[in-house]
Amino acid sequence: MSAGPNTSGALRHVLGHLLTPLLMCVGMGLAYLGAFHAPAPHDLRVDIVGSGPTTQVLAQTLQDKGAGALDVRTVIDRDTAVSALREQRSFGAYIPGTRPELLVASGSSDTSAMAVEKVFTKVAAGQDAPLKVTDVAPTASGDPTGQGVFFLLVALSIGAYASVAVIGGAGAVLPMRIRALLAAGMSLVVSLIGALFAGPVFHLVDQGLGGVWAMSWLYAAGILAVGVGLHTFLRRWTTLGVMVLFVMLNFTSSGGIYRPELQPGFFGSLHAFWNGAGFVEGVRGHVYFDGHGVGGNVLVLALWLLAGATLVVLAGLTESRRRKAGTGRTQAPGTPGTAAAAGTGTVKDGTEARAGDEAEEEMEEAVAI
Repeated sequence: MSAGPNTSGALRHVLGHLLTPLLMCVGMGLAYLGAFHAPAPHDLRVDIVGSGPTTQVLAQTLQDKGAGALDVRTVIDRDTAVSALREQRSFGAYIPGTRPELLVASGSSDTSAMAVEKVFTKVAAGQDAPLKVTDVAPTASGDPTGQGVFFLLVALSIGAYASVAVIGGAGAVLPMRIRALLAAGMSLVVSLIGALFAGPVFHLVDQGLGGVWAMSWLYAAGILAVGVGLHTFLRRWTTLGVMVLFVMLNFTSSGGIYRPELQPGFFGSLHAFWNGAGFVEGVRGHVYFDGHGVGGNVLVLALWLLAGATLVVLAGLTESRRRKAGTGRTQAPGTPGTAAAAGTGTVKDGTEARAGDEAEEEMEEAVAI
């Protein structure tokens, strides 16, 4: 028994929509496995504390053996090494001697600190001396691995880009100014939820909660603005587009799990200007490093929000032109006013029905993610 025309049409419709999860599967695999499957240091800055021939020989030996994994330098004393760590210019400092000491800053990246500790544990073992490890910028008590900020980023991102699907889908009939206000309101709510998670709920930070909230708002507002603006142009592909921008490329380049020094170069290059990296590094600098580097990271977040606001304006203008063009087509010259009105009503009803179906499908895709 052959399938009827309705069944065939429905099957084509479903097959067309199955392309989206397939693209998501490929994209997530390429992004996550490409970024995280084999972390290895490259040009990881470490310091050897001291002066004289012995220090220089040790530094050169490590540099040569590292074969590009380490960027080994010498500094004159312990204070200089601590300053470099607290300004995130280095990720470890080794003080040789009969009782060797390794300085790290886990607040910058726990995985980078572990990689440095692994290297210098072997160096100290070669000298038959136990290694003392001192953390000059430890993480908060509620975030012992230092990765809580990354998972906060995940929560903020999901709240923001799922809101994009709802505002763009269910709210497609609303004027752009109303959708923009809804986006602004949702960004505020999402950021407040993030601040609750970071502070009283999970104690991811011990100080600077106000600054964490402000950066959470900037981050969420940027995603919502970009997504709402893109929806006018991408329609049902908006969910996939936003996932590419704010999940596949964003989470992997944020530095929340591995910093660029432990990742392939592509993700390291994105780390310099992507919004997730701006949030993660901004929070780290604000909470653990006395505000060092926060200005640049806030600028990154602000530029993403500016880009989103520009997209919203362009989308509003585009929708206005489309409405005018549609009105011109439905009122043909010489057509009686009542007939034109009736025709317009019929077209509008069909358009609204299709828009409703597309909105429901889009929201289902977003929820399924």
